[in-house]
Amino acid sequence: MAAGAKLGDAIRVVRDEERGRILTFDSATFVPGHYGDESASKDVVVAASYAGVLCARMIARSRPRGAIGLDCAIGKDGAGVAGLWFYEALDIPAAAADVRTAEMGNGTDLYENGIVSRVNELAEGLGLRPGMTVAAAAALLHELGGRDATDRFADKERREVIHTNADGRSIVCTDSIAFAREEDRRRNVLCTAGHTGRSVVGYIVDSAPWGFICSDGGIGKNDSGITALEPAAEAGIAGASVDALTARMGDGHSTYFDGVISAVNHLAATKGVRVGMPATEAARLLLD
Repeated sequence: MAAGAKLGDAIRVVRDEERGRILTFDSATFVPGHYGDESASKDVVVAASYAGVLCARMIARSRPRGAIGLDCAIGKDGAGVAGLWFYEALDIPAAAADVRTAEMGNGTDLYENGIVSRVNELAEGLGLRPGMTVAAAAALLHELGGRDATDRFADKERREVIHTNADGRSIVCTDSIAFAREEDRRRNVLCTAGHTGRSVVGYIVDSAPWGFICSDGGIGKNDSGITALEPAAEAGIAGASVDALTARMGDGHSTYFDGVISAVNHLAATKGVRVGMPATEAARLLLD
């Protein structure tokens, strides 16, 4: 396949050589589905999701040559980049780009405009450094990477019903909007912990929860961390985002118990959800 060829709207091959490829993904959630049971051991994966543990788990199951994500303003407890050390434990060199330089949910923008802010020790050993462009970092991983990894914990999913009201609707904590279930459709408020960028619009609209709260991912370039809010409202779904500095990304429980609302769509606003409100209160308002 020629360099620059597109695989759908969300996956793009930017380099294709005998040694392997460099691919961009709008979301880490698209990586397992793209590879299936195949190995990515020749490929460098550039995914415009946060570089946290949950996203690293999703990507690592395909055993890439190297991986690059977004730092999402580092976030509470360093959750936006914690996946770098998860990768390191699996012998995968990895880096994260400054969320102010590239849009969340836009793999092409991450590759073309992102600037590296954090690297793990393996990536550093290959010459990756903060301040380097993502394109240059990906080229180094492509040339010098090539380690293997497996993750027997990749398919683990946390889910907990926090509260159920008299109408039978529930507040549910789960770590990603990609983990929504059919039982959530038009019934549950999902407190999840990925960003609220463009790549999650399909997940929100397709799963059609009663309401949702995600992370803002540090807002980022062009407010890309919250761009899914209004498309969700257009689909009739009330939603909000919490400040990534108040709740750990990749941890739906932290979204609910620690998060402070930083942005809302107009449907959530009509339910009384406001910026600065604890997510615990906002979730109840969305539910009832």
